[in-house]
Amino acid sequence: MSSAAASVGRYRTEAEGDACYEYLDHTADIQIHSWGRDLGEAMANAGLAMYNYMTPLSGISIEPSCSREIEAEGHDEESLLFAFLDELLFIFHTEFLVCKRITVTELDRSSWSLKAHGEGQMFERGKHASGTEVKAITYSNMQIREQTGDAEIFVIVDI
Repeated sequence: MSSAAASVGRYRTEAEGDACYEYLDHTADIQIHSWGRDLGEAMANAGLAMYNYMTPLSGISIEPSCSREIEAEGHDEESLLFAFLDELLFIFHTEFLVCKRITVTELDRSSWSLKAHGEGQMFERGKHASGTEVKAITYSNMQIREQTGDAEIFVIVDI
């Protein structure tokens, strides 16, 4: 990481206990509202919310062999959020990995890039419950709000 990089430390978000996300009604789509102590944690929670919508995370375990490094880049915080969620969706559709734990390890605001680590289980039809397919991430009504010690995200996904 370059000296100009603003490391935010390690943020661990896991789909157990109190969820840091909710679903809001939206015509023909679903709006995810997630939050955390900072932007990295709120982004990780948005990713967990998306996975949970596709298959209940209560039925997913963390298997040592099912982990993945995740990288995303953007030109601002909104495009970084879009790229991150889009990468998580791509991983699900190509590798069938459902992350139950997401750890943001780096968030560089000078280059608008992030690195994360995802852990979970491979999705198997018949073994795991099927939720609603998420087709795409959208910029529609995307909002990111931050203040010291608190961040929240609103993002609509196409279902």
